[in-house]
Amino acid sequence: MLNRRQLIQATALATVPASLSLCLSPGLAQAQTPFPSKPLRIVVPFGAGGVADLTARAVAQKLSVPLGQPVVIDNRPGAGGIVAAELVAKAEPDGHTLLLMSNGTAVSAGLFKALPFNPRTDFAPVSLLGLFDIAIVVPESSPHKTLAELVNYGRANPGKLNIGTINIGSTQHLAGELLRTQANLIAQIIPYNGTPAVINALRGGQVDVVVEILGPLKPQITAKAVRLLGVMGTRRPGDMPDVPVVRELPGLSSFNVSSWNALAAPGKTPAAVVNRLQTEVAKVLAEPDMVQRLAGFNVQAQSSTPTQLAQLLDADIKRWTEVIQKAGIPLQ
Repeated sequence: MLNRRQLIQATALATVPASLSLCLSPGLAQAQTPFPSKPLRIVVPFGAGGVADLTARAVAQKLSVPLGQPVVIDNRPGAGGIVAAELVAKAEPDGHTLLLMSNGTAVSAGLFKALPFNPRTDFAPVSLLGLFDIAIVVPESSPHKTLAELVNYGRANPGKLNIGTINIGSTQHLAGELLRTQANLIAQIIPYNGTPAVINALRGGQVDVVVEILGPLKPQITAKAVRLLGVMGTRRPGDMPDVPVVRELPGLSSFNVSSWNALAAPGKTPAAVVNRLQTEVAKVLAEPDMVQRLAGFNVQAQSSTPTQLAQLLDADIKRWTEVIQKAGIPLQ
């Protein structure tokens, strides 16, 4: 029979959650392992030296300080990012293995018949890392001096405008398709295998205009080999305030296409771990030297909440799936 003191203790334990009652009972539970307890790994679905890789390395270096653990980069290019994403989706959901997610993740959802993971449920979004512009360029010798002139020409001369991009299904290719649709251009999209090939085609006269990430084009623009007519995001480039955005043109006020990079963890990672990562990432991205360093890669440093990143991913999956369907791009 319980005495009065034992009855009070039993009643108190019955009124708290099971997890907490275990902690109140000596010997029944051990303290939870603190996070992080070992080095972190960011799996990057691109080769070393590109914008995504450089961004990940810059963030990893800074992030290791507040986390008190090394943050290493694991480059896993190939198969449109599927190799890297599958690795993270199936990793232990403890926050120590992260994916450098991008808008390519959203494109894959609409481009492939089947994926070995669910982009929406098999990842826990952590934070956006940065945005980078997609540019519209023409040869320096082009008669089209402005973005408005190029669009007007394309509308007035059906079939005479050739738009070059990198390979089918890339963000640049789909951005070109979206521009063609929303700007009412009757033009051909011609894909090439990589940035060097598409720039050679532009300079050689095989295409009239190219849609490509701004960063790799900067040397060509500076050397006046190509002319930058505009960018596809919401704001003009910080170091090129005279360059317009597509949405400034009549009838295109809702146009907005930017490439982005972000961090995500495996889907069942505890919320407390995700929130810790998000907090530290946001602090790192707000540091002036980090903002300047990423700007050197033509990346606009920008963090987000996990919810905001999830919403961005959902919106991009919807948008690119629709573009792929309207363009009649065969599923892979």
